[in-house]
Amino acid sequence: MKKLFSSAILVLSLLNFSTASSEVKPHVTMNITDTNGTSYEIKSTPLGLEIDKLKGKVIFLEFFGHSCPPCLMSIPHLIHLQEKHKDKLAIIAIEVQGYNNAETKEFAKKKGINYITVSEEKSQQFIQHISQRAQWQGSIPFLVAMDTNGNVQHVQAGMLPESALEELIQKLSKPSKK
Repeated sequence: MKKLFSSAILVLSLLNFSTASSEVKPHVTMNITDTNGTSYEIKSTPLGLEIDKLKGKVIFLEFFGHSCPPCLMSIPHLIHLQEKHKDKLAIIAIEVQGYNNAETKEFAKKKGINYITVSEEKSQQFIQHISQRAQWQGSIPFLVAMDTNGNVQHVQAGMLPESALEELIQKLSKPSKK
């Protein structure tokens, strides 16, 4: 029953993302800047996002908060997965509980985060885009997982265990049939 419910939620989330994506202009271009000053150009596509510098990788977009208990519990899992899959996985974690860029950078350093971190102040347009397209209401952690072609394959509100994230990486790493 739990698997059936989870599957239903996944299907509805993906339908929401794809339905919303048809309402979004196909060539919206945005920029985010990480806490180290690296800028990423992001283009909206009909099925997901194209992020320069990360093409060909599985991408996890994780919206999190510095004082969110499930978000804090997921950080060690994400660190481990980034170490293990550094050649095929890119994690972008966007802090959405109000930390500015300097605070987010210090938080990432303190936690030993080895993946891309972005503050809300450096990603407002992108956050609004995801909110509209995925019908995200602000629940955290919130994960958008994309395959190596940048197509959204999984949307999840709430924490996933490391084993589920590992399965997702394996699934999304396989070349997709176009």
